[in-house]
Amino acid sequence: MPQSGIVKYHVKLSYEVDGLVERADIIGAIFGQTEGLLGPEMNLNELQRVSKVGRIEVNAKPTSNTTNGDALIPMSTDIDTCALIAAGIESIDKVGPFDCKFTLLAIDDVRAAKKEDIVKRAKEIKQKWATKTVSEGESMLNDVHQGDTGKLSTYGPSKLTCSSGVFDSSWVILVEGRADVINLLRAGFDNVLAIEGAKIDESIKELCNSKDTVVAFLDGDRSGGFILKELKSVVTLDYELQADNGVEVEELTPQRLDEILRPIVNEIRDGKPAPTLKNDDDKPVAEMAAKVFADLNETLEAIALDGEQNEIFKVPISEVVSKLSTQSGIKYLLLDGIITQRLLEGAKNAGVECVIGHRVAKLSNSDGLMLKTFGDLGVS
Repeated sequence: MPQSGIVKYHVKLSYEVDGLVERADIIGAIFGQTEGLLGPEMNLNELQRVSKVGRIEVNAKPTSNTTNGDALIPMSTDIDTCALIAAGIESIDKVGPFDCKFTLLAIDDVRAAKKEDIVKRAKEIKQKWATKTVSEGESMLNDVHQGDTGKLSTYGPSKLTCSSGVFDSSWVILVEGRADVINLLRAGFDNVLAIEGAKIDESIKELCNSKDTVVAFLDGDRSGGFILKELKSVVTLDYELQADNGVEVEELTPQRLDEILRPIVNEIRDGKPAPTLKNDDDKPVAEMAAKVFADLNETLEAIALDGEQNEIFKVPISEVVSKLSTQSGIKYLLLDGIITQRLLEGAKNAGVECVIGHRVAKLSNSDGLMLKTFGDLGVS
């Protein structure tokens, strides 16, 4: 095909001729018997001249008294033109003096095949590059953390990946995999242990029993939720954290990791006890939260209730602050997300008494407002 033409489609046909003919006879019939059939602009010679049709390939397989074969026509026209040309060729009923029949086999989108090749190659590149990146990342970490802490290590008979601070720290962060440990090391957290599988290794139970505080920090997807349930069945957790919805811990930036973990670090530093799951004062609030949790969880929405627990509104989290500015009479605000400073200010201005979410960010000026997580209330 001329250099100016870009093949978009391959029109593939088969043919049967009731006589012995040669490849040149088939090509002649294709050009000759479609000429003028669809108008001068659709002549194959003209289409070839303007680089809309490439070199037609024909295979011929003669037998004792017949000829069978196939033809391939590369085209850079639109699909409608391809269909017209295919229909025109199917109308050919003679090759020389012999009867014949052409049948369309397929019109293949060449670009679709190229896309598949591109995606396949992209996956290979990603896998190779990701492996190289992790390797280089570990090397960099080892270069930076030359002291006695801050290095990758292993824990227990199963050699679970951990950072070396796990052994001496009074608290531990449990994550799903090795890449999570590396990412938290980059953010300055060196007391991290990878679970490495849904089945909780016996050595993890022993380690958690020796720590003052145990934090679970899992991916923000369904798999992370399943692992959290499994973990809770065998280990006593003081804090239950998940990455943002649809995001893995290894993908979080150091700044985002610090935002999520800083409140816990501050509580441990200040000597405050980890929050209990439920107490007598929280019981009415917990019962109310339990009623709406099933309909709210994993929706990325927020629900506002009045003092009688009647729904005032239900909106996406992205709209809740603006919605609060136009509403009154709200006592409870429950959200499938993080309680941020901006949301806190909006709730206080609207006269909200209690806000419940999955996590609480590092906040200031929260006096006079009850802040709870579903985990605090034993709701999950």
